[in-house]
Amino acid sequence: MAVSAPPWTELPGDLTANILRRLGVVDILENAQKVCTTWRTVCKDPAMWRVIDIRHDDYPHRMDLDIMCRRAVDRSQGQLIDIHMEGFADSETLLYVCRRSSSLKRLSLACCDDISGKALTKAVAKLPQLEELCLIIMSRVRPRHVETIGGSCPLLKSFTFNLRGHRYPHMMGTSDDELMEEPTYSKYALAIGKSMPNLCHLQLFANYMKNDGLQALLDGCPHLESLDIRQCFLVDLSGDLGKRCFQQMKKLRLPFDYADDYRWDTGLSPNEHYSDIDPFSEYDDGCYSDDFGFF
Repeated sequence: MAVSAPPWTELPGDLTANILRRLGVVDILENAQKVCTTWRTVCKDPAMWRVIDIRHDDYPHRMDLDIMCRRAVDRSQGQLIDIHMEGFADSETLLYVCRRSSSLKRLSLACCDDISGKALTKAVAKLPQLEELCLIIMSRVRPRHVETIGGSCPLLKSFTFNLRGHRYPHMMGTSDDELMEEPTYSKYALAIGKSMPNLCHLQLFANYMKNDGLQALLDGCPHLESLDIRQCFLVDLSGDLGKRCFQQMKKLRLPFDYADDYRWDTGLSPNEHYSDIDPFSEYDDGCYSDDFGFF
């Protein structure tokens, strides 16, 4: 008696591809493509690899995510347009991706401490069509790198540069250890305003900028219509600068707005807001002066 082929092999190729994309890069390369000839054919189609998303948290025990990422990029054969790498990539992997992906329009990097600012600037210079760049908790990126990136990416419409959140707003600015550069304050915002004139969307979560930085953003990015400055506690929006933000922006997120939809480090517990926090709850009464500054 003849053995019939599995029913899923009769599905149209585009439907099969749609289903397999939901598995994730590693599962496709390690498992799905080995199931049958039909699936292997679909998995080798460059169109399957136009969008790549690899996160260390999804595969915490794997040590070869860099290799998996390179294999996926090779499969794309230059058709890659969107990639997110989180918690694993180093400078060499980023350069490998960008050298082979000149059509890339969106690049997102999160918590990749092994990527240097120099490598990042070198990599994005190879992406003439880049429209969106997201940098989440990238500890080695400095203001000078941001300015260089802006000059290399004239089509950039959306930029994200987010730092770790702050549980105690009044302590913001007492230390620049996280940025490892002093003073930093508005330097990132000044670099953006100077080099990214075509921005429409900007997110600067937990940035150390002050009003001069915000002013530079509004002056240097006249097309800006979406601005997220949650946890930018050094900005004062009580005067004309605040009015200008409300008038210009179609979407504006303010320093003390809720961050429940932000999936990286906010410094807060789930569903917690600053109105729920006692600023002295974890400190001795004698640690602060009356204006929340150190003695």
